[in-house]
Amino acid sequence: MRGEEWLSGPYIIMAGLTRLAKTLRVVAAGGSPVDGIRTGSAPGGRLTFKAMPLGLQEALLFHGLAGEIWMPPGVGFGEVRAGAGLGTLTPGDSGGVGLVLGAGNATLIGPYDVLYELVAYNRASILKLNPTFRDLHGIYFEAFAPLIEANVMRIVNGDIETGEYLTSHPGISHVHITGSRAAHDAIVWGPGEEGERRRAEGTPLLTKPITSELGGVSPMIVVPGKWSDADIRYQAEHVVTQRIHNAGHNCIAGQPLILSSSWPQRSQFLDAIRSLLDKIPPRAPWYPGSDRKMSLAEQEYPHAEHHGGRLLVQVDDSTSDAMYTTEFFTLVLGHTELPGTGAAFLRDAVHFANTRLDGQLGASVIIAPRDRKDLGPRLEESLAELHYGAIGVNCWAAFAFLSPTLSWGAYPGNTLDDVGSGIGVVHNGLLIPNPERSVVYGSFRPFARSWLGGESTIAPASPVYVTSKSNNSASEALTHYAARPGWSRIPQAFRSILFP
Repeated sequence: MRGEEWLSGPYIIMAGLTRLAKTLRVVAAGGSPVDGIRTGSAPGGRLTFKAMPLGLQEALLFHGLAGEIWMPPGVGFGEVRAGAGLGTLTPGDSGGVGLVLGAGNATLIGPYDVLYELVAYNRASILKLNPTFRDLHGIYFEAFAPLIEANVMRIVNGDIETGEYLTSHPGISHVHITGSRAAHDAIVWGPGEEGERRRAEGTPLLTKPITSELGGVSPMIVVPGKWSDADIRYQAEHVVTQRIHNAGHNCIAGQPLILSSSWPQRSQFLDAIRSLLDKIPPRAPWYPGSDRKMSLAEQEYPHAEHHGGRLLVQVDDSTSDAMYTTEFFTLVLGHTELPGTGAAFLRDAVHFANTRLDGQLGASVIIAPRDRKDLGPRLEESLAELHYGAIGVNCWAAFAFLSPTLSWGAYPGNTLDDVGSGIGVVHNGLLIPNPERSVVYGSFRPFARSWLGGESTIAPASPVYVTSKSNNSASEALTHYAARPGWSRIPQAFRSILFP
């Protein structure tokens, strides 16, 4: 748990600051942030940027991971290059003063959103802390003292009334929120019956622009294949990590597993997940409302399995579909089945995710190298049809969140009236205008099994997994590297991963 705090707090802040500083230097020297970045193409006439890793040091540290930013269909390189840099291209233009309503589940989110507002839009910000982090006010104040002294950042505590006062203040020109759809709608339309009336009339209470990241139900699609026992165990660790990292209090937490009813190893895989849920030490949910969400899951699924304080739920046509429509945000993992194998299964699973699940923030696809090779271009075609803002192939989509060079936000197309997982993107340290999504590719197996299975990666078992013994040491070492990147810090990072 200590390692999780390093990674989802100081590490991302330091990596983000370092990347934004590099981008600012490039623009100040007359260049573009996308100069020198390899481009490619994706189905539908999409331009892609190979945005992760950048440089040999990152390639060594994050070997086995590769991330791309996909642009919307028809957008060309010249258009992207002309706009890359966003607000840094017009430093004399003021974006006014914005309000950032910080999330309450990860310590990095609020401050990082302020940094992005400042650099991408030349906008000063008031950061209103979520009540769960009220005791960190002094730490944030010290950490960001230079920005506060420069009069481009303020940090405040407060309740709902404080938020209402700030959102309606005439001095605030823009609002950004990371939270729930209910909170977003209360701000935009107003609460209760008044809000519903305003929505029906198309007269929002909030008349200033708002951007948002609102979570959702994130699927984990498992393409059936012939896996070894070691593959079963490793991918079970992958799935369980997506659900119980940070006690399940993640907007990108994997919630429903989509499995093939035609997969002979389906039961073995679920048994491996059960074993892990029982084995990993319990961690008490701490986010406000978790007990209510757990009770809701138990009511909707009275036959749910209990494993070490976590719920495992089978969902089918005879049960409630709450697993598809409710972001439980706690220790609830579901699994459902679709028929088929190969490309047909993946096609149907993508359609299921797009049409049955709530939100469009992130999704993951788990597929063995042999099956990936058999699918060929049909894999990328399926990814193009998977309408999520972040997609992980053989890795958690949260790796897009962890990377300062990839974009983070819902798949575009949401509106104030039907906001889904939100509007707009953050992170995006290359300041690429209007990206469609980020796609991150990982390795199906760790070294050395990866080489035996046809993957040329030296990446060990992921230190992010909740089963990892190197989570704490690796995350702390990566944070120090991110603050001051250099070859001298690479050996320590490797040691911390391999010899915790």
